[in-house]
Amino acid sequence: MSRSVSTGHGFDLRFQPVDQVLDHVGHSLRVRLLPDTVVRKRRTVGARTDRDTWVRIERRLLDKIPDQGWNGTECAARLEGVARPAWRRCVVWRDAEAAWRADETDLLPAAPVGTAVLSAAPELPDDWWNALNASLDALAVQHTRRVATPDTVTITQALVTESVRSVFSADFDTAVERWVPAHADLNWANMTAPVFSLFDWEDWGNAPLGLDSASLWASSLAVPALAERVRHERRSDLESRDGKLMTLYVCSKILGRYGHPDDPRREPARRTAEQVIEGLRPG
Repeated sequence: MSRSVSTGHGFDLRFQPVDQVLDHVGHSLRVRLLPDTVVRKRRTVGARTDRDTWVRIERRLLDKIPDQGWNGTECAARLEGVARPAWRRCVVWRDAEAAWRADETDLLPAAPVGTAVLSAAPELPDDWWNALNASLDALAVQHTRRVATPDTVTITQALVTESVRSVFSADFDTAVERWVPAHADLNWANMTAPVFSLFDWEDWGNAPLGLDSASLWASSLAVPALAERVRHERRSDLESRDGKLMTLYVCSKILGRYGHPDDPRREPARRTAEQVIEGLRPG
């Protein structure tokens, strides 16, 4: 039976009825999802359960599911040295137009730091930054055949080159030297504090070195002191050649045709991009 409901808002789950979906997931996982805890986003719905776990439900178009599948949260269960909620079980099904997946994990140890892009600096102790660094460094030395799919798009050399060249036309090489495992959606909405934990692992996989660090830096640009702290903590990534390319890659998202003209990050992104390009030019 199809559980998709079309409305004037398309398939935005913030506006569609999801009671059938929640009932289906609860029955399949043999758990009760608590109605007053439901969080609805554009393509995901989440809720706390009566066994003190969290269930995240995602709807994804079939052409957005790569050959490797979309079991990132499940595959992340084997990562060592990375602070994250433990994965427990899942249920997957499809309807005529899309696939659905519900993953049950342990509860987060604390609240998310904030929204994806911050406008004010959070109070984060040194222990938090140490835990962030330990997890990102541990992640980068894992081994996987998965390829990262940030924003559900598989990241490739061609995508990096196209994204950078679409905004920056200077004469420099865009070839990536090192590919390492990355979370691929690292922002302030996907980490907790004061206890550090990194969640939403559906898109992790191999990516250019520095993607995570550059993504977090870009999410911080509206708060200069925070962006500088990120750059200081992740300088080994961001000062590498690949890290510089990833800095341009994330800046291209802010400055490109899909960027918002009133985004307060545009000017610092532009200034930083100019400096990075100067350092990448041959000679």
